[in-house]
Amino acid sequence: MNTGEKQIWFPAKRYGWGWGLPCCWQGWVIYAIWLALLCGGGIFLAPINIGLYVAYACVLGVGLFIVVFIKGERPRWRWGKD
Repeated sequence: MNTGEKQIWFPAKRYGWGWGLPCCWQGWVIYAIWLALLCGGGIFLAPINIGLYVAYACVLGVGLFIVVFIKGERPRWRWGKD
């Protein structure tokens, strides 16, 4: 049954702004892929050119942020249990 609600992969943190650890398997898969790509870049790009690796890591970070922003709860400042 589809209720039309957005499925949340990344819940909001209890304190502060941002998201916590994933709450479903899809979120964990995203984290695993991100970590594998980051480590792979460290193995293959860092020995060649550290600046290229830093740019690669920044692009991966922005990509992760976009996925978490789309599939996570709405970000806002939180002061504990709402």
